[in-house]
Amino acid sequence: MPELPDLQVFSNNLDKKLSRKTIDHITISNAKNIVANAATFRKAFEQQKLYKVYREGKELRFEFKNGNILGMHLMLHGELHLFKDDNDAKHTIAELHFTDGTGLALTDFQRMAALTVNPPKNEAPDAMSEDLTAAYLEEKMSATRTTIKKLLLDQHIIRGIGNAYADEILWHARLSPFSISNKVPPAKIKKLARTIYSVLSDAIAKIQKKNPDIISGEIRDFMEIHNPHLEKSPTGVEIQHQTIGGRKTYFTEEQELFE
Repeated sequence: MPELPDLQVFSNNLDKKLSRKTIDHITISNAKNIVANAATFRKAFEQQKLYKVYREGKELRFEFKNGNILGMHLMLHGELHLFKDDNDAKHTIAELHFTDGTGLALTDFQRMAALTVNPPKNEAPDAMSEDLTAAYLEEKMSATRTTIKKLLLDQHIIRGIGNAYADEILWHARLSPFSISNKVPPAKIKKLARTIYSVLSDAIAKIQKKNPDIISGEIRDFMEIHNPHLEKSPTGVEIQHQTIGGRKTYFTEEQELFE
C-alpha cells in the first residue's frame, strides 16, 4: 500500500501534469467503494477545471474550480495511469477524461480503491501538519494504554502514517513499538514529534529524487529498518520482526521500552 511519502510525491506530480485542465467526462465501473452514483460524479466534475491535486492523510484530493473535491483512496492495490485518447490499463474502475484528450485511469484488481464526492473533513491532524505537536501527542498518548505503534497507525489520531513508516519513525526516535502510550515520558514524546516530520519529509525527498515522475507504486528500498533485505540497523544492531494482527513490525534492541 502506498504510504504518505509516496502519496505526497504522487500528488505533486499529478498537480503538475493535470491542474488547469478541464474534465470532459468521467467513466466509473467495476468498483465496490464508490461513495456516490455516476450521476453525482458527472454533476460535480464534468466540464469543470481542475484547480489542484493534493494529499490529505492517506488520500489524494482533486479540487475543482467550482469547489467540489474528488477524494481518492488507493487502498492496498490501487494504481494510477496517465493515458492519451484511449486507456488500455487492465482492472480499470474509473477514468477521468480531459478536454485535451489526456486522461487518468484508476485501476485495482481487487476493486477496493475508493472514490468520494466532497469527502468529509477529518479533525485529526495530518502527520505533516504543524498541528501535530508534542503537546497534542502527549494529550492523546496520556489518554490510552494502547501500544505506541497502534496509536501512530490510528487515523483518528494522526492521519497518514502506515505500517512501514511507523517502524522507521519509532526506530529513529529510539522508542519501542511495544511501549505503552501513557508510559512514555514527555522528553521522548517531544523527540517522537520531531522524528515523525523528519522521517516523512526525508522519505518524500528521496522518492522524488529517485522517481521524479512517479504516480503509482510504493518505494521502500531506502528504508533502514522496515526492510526485509536488511539484517542489521544502520548502527549494526540486529533487526528483529514480529507479526501482530497480520502486520509485520520491525525493531531493534536499541529502542527503549516503556511499560
